[in-house]
Amino acid sequence: MFPGRPLFAALLCFSLIIQLGVSFAPFNVSYDHRALLIDGKRRMLISAGIHYPRATPEMWPDLIAKSKEGGADVIQTYVFWNGHEPVRRQYNFEGRYDIVKFVKLVGSSGLYLHLRIGPYVCAEWNFGGFPVWLRDIPGIEFRTDNAPFKDEMQRFVKKIVDLMQKEMLFSWQGGPIIMLQIENEYGNVESSFGLRGKDYVKWAARMALELDAGVPWVMCQQADAPDIIINACNGFYCDAFWPNSANKPKLWTEDWNGWFASWGGRTPKRPVEDIAFAVARFFQRGGSFHNYYMYFGGTNFGRSSGGPFYATSYDYDAPIDEYGLLSQPKWGHLKELHAAIKLCEPALVAVDSPQYIKLGPMQEAHVYRVKESLYSTQSGNGSSCSAFLANIDEHKTASVTFLGQVYKLPPWSVSILPDCRTTVFNTAKVGAQTSIKTVEFDLPLFRNISVTQPLMVQNKISYVPKTWMTLKEPISVWSENNFTIQGVLEHLNVTKDHSDYLWRITRINVSAEDISFWEENQVIPTLSIDSMRDILHIFVNGQLIGSVIGHWVKVVQPIQLLQGYNDLVLLSQTVGLQNYGAFLEKDGAGFKGQVKLTRFKNGEIDLSEYSWTYQVGLRGEFQKIFTIDESEKAEWTDLTPDASPSTFTWYKTFFDAPNGENPVALDLGSMGKGQAWVNGHHIGRYWTRVAPKDGCGKCDYRGHYHTSKCATNCGNPTQIWYHIPRSWLQASNNLLVLFEETGGKPFEISVKSRSTQTICAEVSESHYPSLQNWSPSDFIDQNSKNKMTPEMHLQCDDGHTISSIEFASYGTPQGSCQMFSQGQCHAPNSLALVSKACQGKGSCVIRILNSAFGGDPCRGIVKTLAVEAKCTPSSTTSSSQL
Repeated sequence: MFPGRPLFAALLCFSLIIQLGVSFAPFNVSYDHRALLIDGKRRMLISAGIHYPRATPEMWPDLIAKSKEGGADVIQTYVFWNGHEPVRRQYNFEGRYDIVKFVKLVGSSGLYLHLRIGPYVCAEWNFGGFPVWLRDIPGIEFRTDNAPFKDEMQRFVKKIVDLMQKEMLFSWQGGPIIMLQIENEYGNVESSFGLRGKDYVKWAARMALELDAGVPWVMCQQADAPDIIINACNGFYCDAFWPNSANKPKLWTEDWNGWFASWGGRTPKRPVEDIAFAVARFFQRGGSFHNYYMYFGGTNFGRSSGGPFYATSYDYDAPIDEYGLLSQPKWGHLKELHAAIKLCEPALVAVDSPQYIKLGPMQEAHVYRVKESLYSTQSGNGSSCSAFLANIDEHKTASVTFLGQVYKLPPWSVSILPDCRTTVFNTAKVGAQTSIKTVEFDLPLFRNISVTQPLMVQNKISYVPKTWMTLKEPISVWSENNFTIQGVLEHLNVTKDHSDYLWRITRINVSAEDISFWEENQVIPTLSIDSMRDILHIFVNGQLIGSVIGHWVKVVQPIQLLQGYNDLVLLSQTVGLQNYGAFLEKDGAGFKGQVKLTRFKNGEIDLSEYSWTYQVGLRGEFQKIFTIDESEKAEWTDLTPDASPSTFTWYKTFFDAPNGENPVALDLGSMGKGQAWVNGHHIGRYWTRVAPKDGCGKCDYRGHYHTSKCATNCGNPTQIWYHIPRSWLQASNNLLVLFEETGGKPFEISVKSRSTQTICAEVSESHYPSLQNWSPSDFIDQNSKNKMTPEMHLQCDDGHTISSIEFASYGTPQGSCQMFSQGQCHAPNSLALVSKACQGKGSCVIRILNSAFGGDPCRGIVKTLAVEAKCTPSSTTSSSQL
């Protein structure tokens, strides 16, 4: 049991809480072996993972609201140390890093918050969230019993706890924070540190408790977490997990409901049927707190993505996509799941452990039956019995008998019975709509018409004026902030991660004897580097002669040299610093081992004995020519459409923001690799690296998920669309600046708005009812029988309405979304009925009843309603679709 804050201390804060507008009266949080205790009462909690820096503050309220509407009780986030302390002892709590504002918004919405301070976060975030300056502290070793590291870690963790307490954001102060986390998945690397690692775990736990935050602390993936800390599970499935003490509840801090994308990789997808199965199994087998990692993934703006090679999009196939739009059917199906679990909550919190019943070789039930003596005092209004029936067979549907009734269970599914009789939800039966997101027509990247380009819009030729300007980045020393020293220095020791780029420049003298040796032996000299990460560009006498991509790979690059002095330039580049594993402080970047030239007449040349001139970053980067003010000072020249693609080149143009409120995307599919800025805001890295052609195919939700299962986007660039937050745009004259490394076609770039334009749904008579208007008391009052009719729910994005019904058939429709067709059985009034119910509305509900469609169109057959509808912005519903 975790001791809560004394109530009198909380009451002293009450008047100030009212002034802050926080939604809670002060309450204590503790726990027992079954669940977290919120104000003394056990709760079954659904948590939604949202990382505040991966969205803008203007997006936060909508993301929180959609999470709540989806059934979340809690918002979970990491704390990003390198974002809050980019320079030692200099803090940043503004803009996307205004964590206080984010926490207050969560509280004002009536949701709780789980704050994962870490301060190591992994999260596919640059350097795992550690500030790079940390590695420069003398004698430091990360995440072990090391005094310099522990001093810095304790100082930052205390800084965050003190800040939250100062802002009165803990539960006992009337705030939303109900739980904290120290460290993160340390159990995965602990063995690398031996006994010092075990001592570090004990120290971290003790340090955290001594901060007197007044709420429970957790450690995830930490089987040896001390008794004072709850150890929690991370993974695709956590139903088989149990904490290391009978006194701790079963918590799932990261349900990986998707996966992240890497440049040149396929796009991971996880079927919602499998996610729902995993969540239901967790609560079926005694779980009490579950968090989606991620519920909203967002965007790795700037250079925040980890690595190596993690994409700028952190969409994560989440229920809310990168742009803040609902991903359907994932969001809708999970919303129904959450409602079903909430209907079971009275029984779940009243029972310490469920009754296990074997129903078949791969079928089982877990029954939460409240003893009559406990029912009236613990369960509140709700059923005294709830059950979960599981079929873990990956292939076959099973018919099982439970409490005298027969239930049909699809393969790899769980049915939820809030009253131990009535099935209200099955994880494999999806009735939620499918949303097809599209981008609208190209918008002009324009100004001062000097070039016109034809563009296809609505099958008509339209001339869109575009003007681009260009500026070459020098392949040489470009500022006085360079230095020359003997030897090959490690990349991060020089750049301090202020830039991805580090130039190394030296001069090689080639003799006539060397030239003769090469000609006589028909060989050419070779640059050899023992190990390199992530990207290396090699220039000889100002010409790019080779590039290497990889993570600690050997470099063997033939080079052409002339007699006399030759300039050798090595541009090493990072694409996200390592964010996972032990000894991050030693990982580094750039080169490891020997750097040499081979095949010279007198043997090898050890380049570590040479003097090298070092230059950090790009000239345009440090002159900030991507900002409005500094851009005007740069010496840009006009770019013509017939210009050849150019490497290491800056481009700029202006564009108007799309009309309306839809999210905005930048199409960079015509470019190579580089970085992009809009009005000085760093959109992130871009790269049109192509995924393998194989590895994609039909996706079957059944069976254990892994990251290569159900992959999509084979043979295409991993990412071509880049999110431009609306709050970063003005109505017109938005400055777009690109730095292009490998060559691209800027005239083909476009800005487009993103929205859900097509929605589809299929609901049959055998589907379960919508649960949004149910409460546990319905099962006590026998009201559930009146609510068992299945319903189809259709909903456009906010600000959009259903402009037309493209297809509707009640009977035996065939096909899938955007490919529906009528079957042999069809109610003739289907289209008219659905159009009347839905057209012109933002959302609609249609009951799946024969009587609603004028009678039974085909007796003895299970009927299905299939609908495809179009959504358009509310102000233009009557106009034709683009």
